[in-house]
Amino acid sequence: MSAVLELGSTGTSVESLQEALLAHGFSPGAVDGVFGSGTQQAVMAFQMSERMLADGIAGPRTQAALGLTEDDTLADATGGMTVQVASRMCPGAQLDAIKANLPPVLAALTTLGLQDRTMVLMAIATIRVETASFRPISEGLSGFNTSPGGHPFDLYDNRADLGNRGAPDGASYRGRGFVQLTGRNNYERYGPRLQPPVDLAAHPELANASDIAAGLLALFLKDRELNIKDALLHGNFAAARRLVNGGVHGIDAFTEAYALGDSLLS
Repeated sequence: MSAVLELGSTGTSVESLQEALLAHGFSPGAVDGVFGSGTQQAVMAFQMSERMLADGIAGPRTQAALGLTEDDTLADATGGMTVQVASRMCPGAQLDAIKANLPPVLAALTTLGLQDRTMVLMAIATIRVETASFRPISEGLSGFNTSPGGHPFDLYDNRADLGNRGAPDGASYRGRGFVQLTGRNNYERYGPRLQPPVDLAAHPELANASDIAAGLLALFLKDRELNIKDALLHGNFAAARRLVNGGVHGIDAFTEAYALGDSLLS
């Protein structure tokens, strides 16, 4: 993995970066081996052109896109996400649940290239809010999904935005797993993308199996990776939360967990 180049970096690697930016039509100003504001702005412009995270930092993905390296693997933060760190981030979870479920979650993130610090913290903070217990769970009854006197999850039955087609779809495709996957559309969309594929449309209860729930969490985050990183880059925790939840339910717990994990992650 290439060294990350950012504001203040110096040396021949920065000079090579500047030359590559020039070759792609993005002038950093002087090609002097000093990563100053001109180089930073050129990096950001290139990143926007490539629809990458425009953070002005030339990490592995940016350098690979510029042809400076073939290895675009991001720095691995999974080793620092220990049971102890996860338990601090998720204080309501029992240690045995974290010990059992943290490894498949980290493995699923790594498989999809989400092993970097931001996405590891995003995943654990999401689990803190969505399940609290660090176990895959099914959505409970509430006024949001069940009408007064109605059958369980009747307010989901005919939600066209979820792909539901009437009873018993509301109950069958209620929220499950670490990310609370909800709706027929999502069960049909994500099941075939698991490795190995799983027919969640026919067997929605499998979304609560630990390894499947971990895979679903990773896939869900992967689809939103760029937007999540952009939101967190600008300190917009509400936007990051909304990308997963559709709202800001649990935003205080999410923000607290992310910030605490960021301070603890080695």
